[in-house]
Amino acid sequence: MIYKDRRDAGEALARRMQEERQRGRDWDDAVVLGLPRGGVPVAFEVARTLELPLDVLVVRKLGVPGHEELAMGAVASGGTRVVNEAVVRELGILPDALEAATRREEEEIERRELAYRDGLPPIRIDGRAVIVVDDGLATGASMLAAVRALRPRAREVTVATPVAAEATCSEISREVDQMICAATPRQLVAVGMFYENFEPTTIEEVRDLLVEAGGSATSRAA
Repeated sequence: MIYKDRRDAGEALARRMQEERQRGRDWDDAVVLGLPRGGVPVAFEVARTLELPLDVLVVRKLGVPGHEELAMGAVASGGTRVVNEAVVRELGILPDALEAATRREEEEIERRELAYRDGLPPIRIDGRAVIVVDDGLATGASMLAAVRALRPRAREVTVATPVAAEATCSEISREVDQMICAATPRQLVAVGMFYENFEPTTIEEVRDLLVEAGGSATSRAA
């Protein structure tokens, strides 16, 4: 399955979730959280179709020093960290390097949350059903950090994505109440391979989508 862009992927994912709702899935009090930046346009379509509030959950990859594109883990809002022990062990990454990367990304999370929400407080998620959306999952490290950050607070957690590696979908499904993967190729080297247009989503686009969706402003106190 190849998507035109993230909006097209979001519409396809939303249709799949509408089918789940018609089968009796109850998301009436849920909130949709997009993983910035690329997950937010996908999450916007899901939130619009299901008529649910939209917000962001910031997760940052912990890049291997000197090879930042390779993840040795991820950290989410609230300080929850997931470490890829296999990568750390294989590359001989020292604890000090891991801690330094964690501190750096935690600071970046705080900065980005302020930028995305433009001063608005985060939406209330305690005791609610949460649907976490990204534009695709390869290793799933970022999504795993997001799920573990939400688990103590949310009543239930659903992960939804247009495409995910088969093994990743299976792994994350063990940690959530429901896992929805519209496409599950056996191998997924790069999420962008499943999009005709995979241009980076900008901070301004994230802000605009939050505003268009209501910015969560009216539902934060709900």
